[in-house]
Amino acid sequence: QVTLVESGGGLVQAGDSLRLSCAASGRTFSSYPVAWFRQAPGKEREFAAAIIWSGGGTNYANSVKGRFTISRDNAANKVYLQMNSLKPEDTAVYYCAASGLGFYSTREKDYNYWGQGTQVTVSS
Repeated sequence: QVTLVESGGGLVQAGDSLRLSCAASGRTFSSYPVAWFRQAPGKEREFAAAIIWSGGGTNYANSVKGRFTISRDNAANKVYLQMNSLKPEDTAVYYCAASGLGFYSTREKDYNYWGQGTQVTVSS
C-alpha cells in the first residue's frame, strides 16, 4: 500500500515559480512510475507530467513542456514538480499519482494510488 501527500501549492503571480512535492509512504514506491495530474475549475482532470521509476524517463503534456520539470528522489520517497513561468491557465488542483501496476502512462486509469491534491492559483 502506498499513501501520497502533496504539498507546495499556493497563490502566485503570472511568471512566478513553484515547486510541488509528493511524499510517499510504502517500501515499493521507488519501483512505481509517478505522474502529476491537474484539475482546473469546471474541467476534467488532465495529465501534466510523468516519470519512470528510475527517473531516467519523463513525459510532459504539451501545455507544460519547457516550463515544468518532474523529478524524483527515491531515497527520500519523494517526487517533485518544478513549475516555472506560471500562467493563469495553470490554476488547478494538482494531484500526485503512482502506478502500482508499473504503467508509465498519461491515462488516469493506469494509476491506482492518488494523493488528496494541492491547490495552485496563478493570478494575472
